[in-house]
Amino acid sequence: MIHRILIADQLDEEGLAPLRPHAEVVERPAISQGELVAAIPDFDALIVRSRAKVTAEVLAAGSQGRLKVVGRAGVGVDNIDVDAATEAGVTVVNAPTGNVVAAAEHSVAMLLALARHIPEADQSMRAGEWKRSKFMGTEVRGKRLGLIGLGRIASLVAARCQGLSMEVVAYDPYVGKDYAANLNVQLVDLDELLRSADFISIHVPATEQTRGMLDAAALARCKPGVFILNCARGGVVNEAALAAALESGHVGGAALDVFEHEPPTDSPLLHSRNVVLTPHIAGSTHEAQLQVALDVAEQVIDVLEGRLAHYAINTPIIAPKDLEALTPYIDLAERLGRFLTQLEPGMLDHMELTAHGPIAELDLTYLEAAVLKGLLDGAVAERVNLVNARLIARQRGLALSQRRLRHHSERYENLLTVTVGNGDRQRMVRGSIVQDEPHIVCIDDLWVDFVAKGHLLLTWHHDRPGIVGRIGTLLGQNDVNIAFMHLGRRSARGEAIMVLGLDEAIPERLYPEILGMPHNYWVKAIKL
Repeated sequence: MIHRILIADQLDEEGLAPLRPHAEVVERPAISQGELVAAIPDFDALIVRSRAKVTAEVLAAGSQGRLKVVGRAGVGVDNIDVDAATEAGVTVVNAPTGNVVAAAEHSVAMLLALARHIPEADQSMRAGEWKRSKFMGTEVRGKRLGLIGLGRIASLVAARCQGLSMEVVAYDPYVGKDYAANLNVQLVDLDELLRSADFISIHVPATEQTRGMLDAAALARCKPGVFILNCARGGVVNEAALAAALESGHVGGAALDVFEHEPPTDSPLLHSRNVVLTPHIAGSTHEAQLQVALDVAEQVIDVLEGRLAHYAINTPIIAPKDLEALTPYIDLAERLGRFLTQLEPGMLDHMELTAHGPIAELDLTYLEAAVLKGLLDGAVAERVNLVNARLIARQRGLALSQRRLRHHSERYENLLTVTVGNGDRQRMVRGSIVQDEPHIVCIDDLWVDFVAKGHLLLTWHHDRPGIVGRIGTLLGQNDVNIAFMHLGRRSARGEAIMVLGLDEAIPERLYPEILGMPHNYWVKAIKL
């Protein structure tokens, strides 16, 4: 039976050309949501851009028919219900690299427009003015550009700005030193970047960790007269704080293509001086739109013909014979990665996965990918899944290794050990499946045993009488319920780690009080 592909948005004809030798292509760029639900059971694939919404209703209808894959001709998949697609057994693919050059070029264009007051000068000329002295600019030659994030787009920005004789530094705890060195970019911590950069360009995803990252306190630490650019994701820069810093003159200028709310009808930046604003067009070039169409067309054909798609959002490929044995360990591996990235954020130059016991006889590819997903998802701009995790890690210069110890460990029949490090520093966590649930059983060299789920509070302390009781009393006084407690220690009254399972997140205001208790070294809250 010939494949049928529905195009539910306007796409470049040249981008559709690769589909036609393999399938019947039906173009309905103005199809309504109701018509889409009615039509989709008769198609094997659906390709959209931004207009059409691939809802749970659409996917449910498609799963009752022939639908196997949904392609998004672009980076984000906000208009696709990925969870519903997964439940329906429909693969979702996107095109995350097609517009990277366009986005990088727009960032550089915004930087130069800001430095030379080009939009204001243009408006002045159109008003019949000739005020040359009003638009005294700033040369970028010899200036320091600080990149917050060093992914694909940022690396292209770095190369272009180095061609303008700028010095480029970056803050990104999720890339290796060799990767940065190959780009001729110096890795620095965030404080140094804020303190020393003449231009700061944002290149991180919008996550709980990065939302409001450049707030009033961060902007106050910046070099006076700094220029701020954001062509990545809205919400990373606190727009009210930026407007205030522009008004005071501490920030010399800003250029934004993305906003916390789009369109930004209420943004204070609309009324700020020395600001260049564009309507989320960084990826909007003819070349980029063609490339994303080509990329998604190729992947749709791959999925329909039984091959692996390069940028599948939701579909791991596991040999049927290994599926039953690996499935619980894939979940465990991801939890180990998520635990480590919260235990020691950014400590990621290399990662080693060791499998002990019968599990070591199986293909560890997906266990490694699951660890990387836990480590990287939400910390890098790309959406990380079991299919692309290894590719993203290698693109960021992370050294990966695997070890197989086919004999049982002393304590568990099957055991996974994940070690991450940066230079000479490293952290390690071990996990196993105990009574059909994922357990963390060792942190560094301290053996513990707790279910790797929910809200966790960890303290590293010198074991002394009363420490556990004082922390428990404090939590009880603040209506935080303890579900379980486990203590691992090196020796009697020696170094110890306590793990508390909590029914709810601990209020941040309690951290200093816990840390201030006698004999506590650090306190860490982790959510799995």
